[in-house]
Amino acid sequence: MLSMADTQQADEQTADDAVAEARDRRRTARRTARLAKEIRAFAGSHGGSAEGQLAHIGRGRTRIALVGANGEWGNLVAESFTAAQEAAEQAGITLQDDFDGPLAAKVRTGPYEWSRMAGLQLGGPANP
Repeated sequence: MLSMADTQQADEQTADDAVAEARDRRRTARRTARLAKEIRAFAGSHGGSAEGQLAHIGRGRTRIALVGANGEWGNLVAESFTAAQEAAEQAGITLQDDFDGPLAAKVRTGPYEWSRMAGLQLGGPANP
């Protein structure tokens, strides 16, 4: 049987857990909103729109591969798959299931990317 002191301690712990959970939800919402802002900024500076694809990269993190309307591409990382989905939704971008076919065909690579892709094997420029 629990004593009055034990019950009070359990109630305090439950209240502390609720406060910590609410704080974590607010922190996650802020990070998701910041990620959505970065996605919108990418889209705005690369032709006014973008498409994306989500991929798990380990330790619960998710990569958001973005392809702008002008073919430029970039990556962002979210804390979770859910956060990445929510950020993409808030930013208003279309998500594709795969980064192949039509989405990959939109990617435009320049001399820098080509030199970096082969450069490591062929004595190209080193990382700065």
